[in-house]
Amino acid sequence: MLRPAVPDPSRPLPLHAVSATRAIEAAAAAILPPHTLMQRAGLAVARLARALAPHARTIWIACGPGNNGGDGLEAAAQLQGLGSSVVLTWLGDPDRASPDTRASLARAQAASVGFAPAPPDGLTPRDLCIDALLGIGAQRAPQDRMAEWIAAMNASAAPTLAVDVPTGLSADTGSTLISGAQSDHLAPGSSVIHAKFTLSLLTLKPGLFTALGRDAAGTVWWDDLDMPPPAESAVAELRATPPRPARPQASHKGHWGDIAVIGGEGLARRGMGMTGAAQLAATAALHAGAGRVMLCLLDEGALSALPEQPELMLRRFEAIDLQRSTVVCGCGGGEAVRAVLPEVLEHSARLVLDADALNRIAADAELRTRLQRRQQSHRATVLTPHPLEAARLLGTDAHSVQADRIAAARALVAAFGCTVILKGSGSIIAAPDRTPVINTTGNARLATGGTGDVLAGLCGARLAVVPDPFEAAVTAVQEHGAAADHFPPAQALTALRLAQALQP
Repeated sequence: MLRPAVPDPSRPLPLHAVSATRAIEAAAAAILPPHTLMQRAGLAVARLARALAPHARTIWIACGPGNNGGDGLEAAAQLQGLGSSVVLTWLGDPDRASPDTRASLARAQAASVGFAPAPPDGLTPRDLCIDALLGIGAQRAPQDRMAEWIAAMNASAAPTLAVDVPTGLSADTGSTLISGAQSDHLAPGSSVIHAKFTLSLLTLKPGLFTALGRDAAGTVWWDDLDMPPPAESAVAELRATPPRPARPQASHKGHWGDIAVIGGEGLARRGMGMTGAAQLAATAALHAGAGRVMLCLLDEGALSALPEQPELMLRRFEAIDLQRSTVVCGCGGGEAVRAVLPEVLEHSARLVLDADALNRIAADAELRTRLQRRQQSHRATVLTPHPLEAARLLGTDAHSVQADRIAAARALVAAFGCTVILKGSGSIIAAPDRTPVINTTGNARLATGGTGDVLAGLCGARLAVVPDPFEAAVTAVQEHGAAADHFPPAQALTALRLAQALQP
């Protein structure tokens, strides 16, 4: 059944790796009549194409040599039969094609589909391009004529519908394939299709929703071809943001937690001000509904009134009751955070570690051991690294983290036993014995200084009242992205404005 890839609040959408998709294909082929699955795929593509471009004068379908190209051939036959004018370019060889692809080729020829040696000229925004070049079969960067067709499709005025996965994008990781290696940079001239729409077949693939997938795939649709995948084989899932329950009228600030934000190394220590990061995290926690927010700035000269935010309670570190607080530690902490981390790791009841706290832990074996010990005592801990911080914790580089974000998040969970938020486009939330969640909220307006500090503070506010740190993290990431999605388009989105836009 064709449907948008938007999860229902009551049911997450499972995401499956290529290996699981291949297994489902093999199981379907064993029980269905020959060519059935490809015919279903082609019909699904044709129906969506007609819905997306009902007035197209020309539909260009670029087909590769494999089964993804076979799906395109089948779609061409279906579209021609529905009255569309199809121009089809094919890189295949009938003598080397699979039996299913040869059957669809014969159907396209019988339908009088127009085969062409090169892409058509003069496509308009009302027309449509269909990318059926590689799909999940990509193993290396497209070359020669395929690369030329990708460039032509990307330069066309007509929108592109990708079949299964945009050509050149890894279905599992969301990175691109360049000269046999994976890249985390989607350059305008790169050999990857920049689709406006993608129809994922049989399963939803994780690479469509993280790393470069959100840029390359556009709006994602899904058709399981009447072969629903088993949820237990999912490598990740998408979740809808549930509505927040109304606060009981009889509640008081004690019900909503004490948040202690520890960070903000100041001028006295490094000759530069970093207190703003901690203030942003504290402001976010306050606007997200925390009962009380205490701000501990790691600068002896910073313990003074904050007239712009009088609700924040300034505290020295020794005055914070770590065992009764939800602690957010590291935002702008610089080198100064190293001195307080042993106590923070040892005594905090609930803990969010961000930024410089993560950097200090990555460089200090004793702190790493203290962090690992928290899991043994079952104390809620959430790590919120961006890719470079994750790389430092894993002893690798940011490129490797971005090349397989789900694997990197799982590796952090295995190393530290904590809930992990690997930030980025399609942030990944992972935890021990849980299926990772890929977040679908948020946009590029979050790419500005301080928004990560806002997420840390929001995560602290949710962790204070949600017993399960994984659920608290998922909720915080979704709300953080949704606040950016709903922010007025005519206003500049700054971290402070984002923090003030959060809802209790």
